[in-house]
Amino acid sequence: MNEDNGVSLKGPRSPMSKKLLFRLTLCVLFIMAACGRQEHAPDALADLQRSGELIILTRNAPTTYYQGREEWEGFEYELASAFARSLNLKPKFRVLDNTAELLTAINRGEGHIAAAGLTRTQEREARFLFGPDYLTVTQKVICRRGKPMPKHLDDLSQLSLSVVADSSYEERLRELRTENPELTWTGTREFEAETLMDEVWQGQLDCTVADSLIVDINQRYYPELSVAFDLTESEPLGWVVAPAYAALIPKMNDWIERPETQKLIEDFKEKYFGFVPIFDYVDLKTFQRRIRDRLPGFQADFKDAAARYGLDWQLLAAQAYQESHWDVQATSPTGVRGIMMLTKRTASQLGIFDRLDPRASIMGGTRYLVQIYDRLPETIQEPDRTWIALAAYNVGFGHVTDARLLAKEKGLNPDLWRDLREVLPLLTQRKYYKRLPHGYARGREPVRYVQRIRNFHDLLERHMESRPELVSE
Repeated sequence: MNEDNGVSLKGPRSPMSKKLLFRLTLCVLFIMAACGRQEHAPDALADLQRSGELIILTRNAPTTYYQGREEWEGFEYELASAFARSLNLKPKFRVLDNTAELLTAINRGEGHIAAAGLTRTQEREARFLFGPDYLTVTQKVICRRGKPMPKHLDDLSQLSLSVVADSSYEERLRELRTENPELTWTGTREFEAETLMDEVWQGQLDCTVADSLIVDINQRYYPELSVAFDLTESEPLGWVVAPAYAALIPKMNDWIERPETQKLIEDFKEKYFGFVPIFDYVDLKTFQRRIRDRLPGFQADFKDAAARYGLDWQLLAAQAYQESHWDVQATSPTGVRGIMMLTKRTASQLGIFDRLDPRASIMGGTRYLVQIYDRLPETIQEPDRTWIALAAYNVGFGHVTDARLLAKEKGLNPDLWRDLREVLPLLTQRKYYKRLPHGYARGREPVRYVQRIRNFHDLLERHMESRPELVSE
């Protein structure tokens, strides 16, 4: 850990250095004990190959492992599954209720690895075997708008603060209490961070603490929640390995360092967190209100268009919201009109005579999106194909083609949305656009356009999951 780098082994030891030395001693003793146990145990890797399975302990949460529309999804789910397959093993997931149970279970050998967004801390390293780091997070203090908002640590002593017991959050609070003795909190094993955030939103708690990824995902569902301040700097996440299977750690290190694995990590970050950074309190509150007030009037049309063209109706609804906020009278200064904001020329090509007719606009806009989608090269796979098609709907097919040329020039992959969104803003710079076939474009607009659609789509899916009556035909 970086915190250990400044400890001197010469001269008188400070109280802090004694503490660190004690922890390091515990860590060494733990590893020696683990190694001793393995001397009399069957070869761990051979045992895994005989079983054909890698048992992965995890939590059911939006940042880790959850049931999607058709199959299990989640960043940890996909990354851990990929690691299992690299060993020619079948991933088998076991879900536990909370982090404390999960860590206890992995040390008891009830699984081979624990993959659940686990922060690597000094206390944990003294008790558990960690594999390599793969993401970083920051602990954040979360409170509710309209209620007392602490500006620094001293303010927390006046508020009700609850965190997950035996978590990295509680470990950090214990460290801070050595210099802030009035700091108090309640540790709970009943709830995880996501549920505590809900309690803060409901006003049952003043504040809680959660990792930045958890905050970014959930804050969009509860716009009233606000980050008061950061409790830590960046901290690494890592998988924890059962003591009897410590031989997996070198395998993990080798796998994580491979270029193809680094690409996988970037792909999964893009898939699960690529749309998250956009957060606007007023906009999200308006979106939630219009799901209730406006969407029901167009829901049947979105479903009909989606069924006709084989698309996701909620994605179409999210795109339409980004275009017009579901306003059938919407008109831009450039002359695009209607719920899907079609140009006069495009509407004419699609056989649409009244762009303010919501059903005609939805059907026409969907058909136009599919036409773009079908024109894209076959080398572009999902989900990038959808994001690139949406970008072309916004900025024009020709400008997306130019961006693909520019991506190739820069050694990037023109078939990946994350690479295209890097070069699209360059279409505003003369040194680039002057030599491209379609010239200048407001290249930042399609990047923001796609990110916002992805955000609205995710929010709409979550809303419909909580309101199943709205999903019925």
